[in-house]
Amino acid sequence: MTQALTPIETFLAPLARHARKLPDIEGLVFWGGADGWETSPSEALEAEEIAFYAEGLLEDGFRMRWALMASADAPDRADHLRLEFWQDESPAPALPAGWVPLDQGLWPG
Repeated sequence: MTQALTPIETFLAPLARHARKLPDIEGLVFWGGADGWETSPSEALEAEEIAFYAEGLLEDGFRMRWALMASADAPDRADHLRLEFWQDESPAPALPAGWVPLDQGLWPG
């Protein structure tokens, strides 16, 4: 008998699936909130680390948006997973120009 997924596991399931299907993809971590957002990633995660890293932060009450990103020049080819984390009530930032999301999810915290 399988256990039902928690809400966090359900939210992260598509992200984990992308990481499994694209084992060479990086997860680029961005931090922000009311005072603004980093323009460069604070770290790059290997595919197998992405869901585990995110799950710990969600359990600690962080908000999150993830997006499977492709360059606007190659909109059908995934380039990286963008992982954005914050703690306040500010909205998720606008996605950067020159990139398009192929899939994404938002955890409101």
